[in-house]
Amino acid sequence: MNQISIIGAGIGGLTLGNILKQHDLDFTIYESASEIKPVGAGIMMAVNAMQIFDKLGLKEKIESKGNKIHGICIADEKLKTISTTNVLALEKKFNSCNVAIHRAELQNMLAENLGFENIQLNHSLQQIQKIENYHLKFENGFETECEIVFGADGIHSKVRNQILKAGSIRNAGQKCWRGFTDFNLPEKYSHHALEIWGKGKRFGFVKISERKVYWYALVNENKFAEKIDLSETFRDFDSLVLEILESTRKENIILNDIVDLTPIPKWYAENICLIGDAAHATTPNMGQGACQSIEDAYVIGKLLEKNQNFNSIFEEFQKIRRKKVDYIVKNSWTIGKISQWEKGNQLRNFLMRSIPESINQKMVEKILKLEL
Repeated sequence: MNQISIIGAGIGGLTLGNILKQHDLDFTIYESASEIKPVGAGIMMAVNAMQIFDKLGLKEKIESKGNKIHGICIADEKLKTISTTNVLALEKKFNSCNVAIHRAELQNMLAENLGFENIQLNHSLQQIQKIENYHLKFENGFETECEIVFGADGIHSKVRNQILKAGSIRNAGQKCWRGFTDFNLPEKYSHHALEIWGKGKRFGFVKISERKVYWYALVNENKFAEKIDLSETFRDFDSLVLEILESTRKENIILNDIVDLTPIPKWYAENICLIGDAAHATTPNMGQGACQSIEDAYVIGKLLEKNQNFNSIFEEFQKIRRKKVDYIVKNSWTIGKISQWEKGNQLRNFLMRSIPESINQKMVEKILKLEL
């Protein structure tokens, strides 16, 4: 019998595994996928996540495999700036910077660091039951018992649905394409992420390595057709957007709905705890989904330094984390709606430009500061 089972080898589950390993705890991670492969294209690890990776001894390795990002800009269709977030001062304060990287590259680094022997691939959870301990049954026929379970199995969490029976998935009414391509970005975008706001649609891109660019495109669902032509849809955007789209091979594009999880009252029950999207999935508009799962793992690790009673840790963990994740979920949803307006865009852009940079910087600092 395992002492601890982590369900899900996403970024949150793998980070938690690395932290439990630091505490010399016995654990196994169960992952439904048969391999850790490049699903989801790119990802931005913000300063808060990079501070935690620094404590795990992974910061420099992640920086070397990814691309440092020193600023984030929102612009209109013609690339005229709406707002800018310059994180250089915050990088200095927190001794870390944003890093854009391929998601699979990051997952592989985390897996290598904790040891592949601690990960069971092709183990999709079918059923979890509390008897004396937790009994886990997987779709491949494997069964096991464990004392402690962490549900790091995402927004559609079977751990949450079968044990806590809480939360409903909320659809933002937006479709999102994500892709990556070999592309030479203009030099001014080498270390900056750009998001372009149009009418009922957005396009963002960032360099994730020497030759690779990660991009995403969002369209309001009422404009969506099954065989939508992205080049046609974004023809009124700057030509750079069309060049990025036309350079991308179809097999390097994935399509998802934009969804989040309505806040649930409790993230834990006896000997079981949810982390990351399983507990508090957010829309991606603040670039904090994976970063918040990393913070979850970090806080659990800090609490383990002074207490080995998991049930009291789970209670304290939610008290510490609740306010911040609720703030991010709520604000990310609002930003997603405002950014996808179909009318009044010029007024929106004018009001956004009138917000002092100091206010924007304060909001960003609040998110990037670790709670323990």
